[in-house]
Amino acid sequence: MTSEAIRVFVVDDHEVVRLGLRAFLGATPGIEVVGEAGDGRSALEGLAALAARDALPDVVLMDLVMPEPDGITTTAAVKQTYPGVEVVVVTSFGEAHRVHSALEAGATGYVLKDAEVDEII
Repeated sequence: MTSEAIRVFVVDDHEVVRLGLRAFLGATPGIEVVGEAGDGRSALEGLAALAARDALPDVVLMDLVMPEPDGITTTAAVKQTYPGVEVVVVTSFGEAHRVHSALEAGATGYVLKDAEVDEII
């Protein structure tokens, strides 16, 4: 990948969703998946490891409903610690009411999990 690739970190507690996003995004020109996590704590640990190598992602795709801590709390922690990293919430329609809280926590925007592929890109 070139240095101009958008660097993405995927956070979702459902392995199938996480692996699917990682595979799809990794096969998309101009996007480089630099990590993934299945919960908020692991996401923050992964981002800290990337920061130590000066290799933070440009974007974190963040699930809202997940354990330890949830996506809203994790979004706030990411934005407080790494203000240059954008967070885009990936949520299901039934969780859309939580999006406002995620935006208040610093998320740049959101996309529904049933969105078309081009919308996610």
